Amino acid sequence: MKLRKGDPVRVITGKEKGKEGVVERVMPKENKVLVTGVNTAAKHQRAVRANEQAGIIDKDMPIDASNVMYVHKGETVRLGYAVNSKGEKVRIARPSGDEV
Repeated sequence: MKLRKGDPVRVITGKEKGKEGVVERVMPKENKVLVTGVNTAAKHQRAVRANEQAGIIDKDMPIDASNVMYVHKGETVRLGYAVNSKGEKVRIARPSGDEV
């Protein structure tokens, strides 16, 4: 999986199409990502501690990684890998080849 925590992404399919957010968590085994403000569900929460508030909270749910694309300079791009002049493996935005 080429996406990482902190990457800006845009949803390209589904009911949330067009929304943008930042990747909070990556789950490579399930091929899912957690994006801020996308795929939000209302969840009933019980107060576990005495000082905790119970009630209905909005919780971001995971979305399939294939339904989001990396945003680079305002455009959605695919990600790839290349070896730079120092011999390090780096992520690049395709097709421009800019290092991200």
